[in-house]
Amino acid sequence: MALSSMTGFARGQGGGGGYAWIWEIKSVNAKGLDLRFRLPPGWDAIELPARSRAAAALARGTIHASLTIERRGLASGVRINEEVLAAVMARLKDLAARIGAAPPTLDGILSLKGIVEIGEIEEEDARRAAEAAIVEDFSATLSALIANRRDEGATLARLLTTRLAEINALVARAEAAPGRRPEAIRERMAAQIALLLDASDRFDADRLHQEAVLIASRSDIREELDRLAAHVAQAQRLLEEGGPVGRRLDFLAQEMHREANTLTAKSNDVELTKVGLELKAVVEQFREQVQNLE
Repeated sequence: MALSSMTGFARGQGGGGGYAWIWEIKSVNAKGLDLRFRLPPGWDAIELPARSRAAAALARGTIHASLTIERRGLASGVRINEEVLAAVMARLKDLAARIGAAPPTLDGILSLKGIVEIGEIEEEDARRAAEAAIVEDFSATLSALIANRRDEGATLARLLTTRLAEINALVARAEAAPGRRPEAIRERMAAQIALLLDASDRFDADRLHQEAVLIASRSDIREELDRLAAHVAQAQRLLEEGGPVGRRLDFLAQEMHREANTLTAKSNDVELTKVGLELKAVVEQFREQVQNLE
């Protein structure tokens, strides 16, 4: 499955049943999925099916979907509001029986407000057909948005793969650093323990033992290097797996940053310190790019 970015844009248009419409869908980064629709007044029936399709197709991102609709080619004519006419006739009949008034004339009835409507005639079937077509065009525009997000996701995948290769290379440099050689570690430990022994009048035996253990633990970055290698391998598997893996990659980036921090803090060697700082910079670049993934 391909990786997808959370940013993208798509535009689609269509027409039918006396209407022309344009969909625009924009997607930006978000922690979850946030769907926001802007529809013309009176077209609310479109939102629920469109929202359901977007929720089924997308995992993360703030989605702004806007619809504009224009009426075209609707016939003009005269429409009699039958319900209003029936209510008026019933009331006139009741009044005529009560006060003996003359029967109402046709022109008098038709002049009453709300009985005769003159203008563009909108057929119910045409309106329903237009709504269905607009929802289908939303799906087509949504597919274009997904394709756009996947194109950007492919670019991000290449960048992230490059960052992981750089992290692997830095881990290898840390492994080969002169300060990692056993004799270098022994020399540093001997020098630091000698300093403690010189100050032994201020330390008891237990404190000296604790300090020696601390020096030994700070001299060993084996655990940090192994964890970094494991995190890189897992991140590479997620990139190959694809799909909505942005959150898991973000978690791995946090873990790699933590290991790089610890490595730098433990370092008593110039080369290791340099490698640790470079690691932190590359991991931060990796994390920034991961923020854009679905």
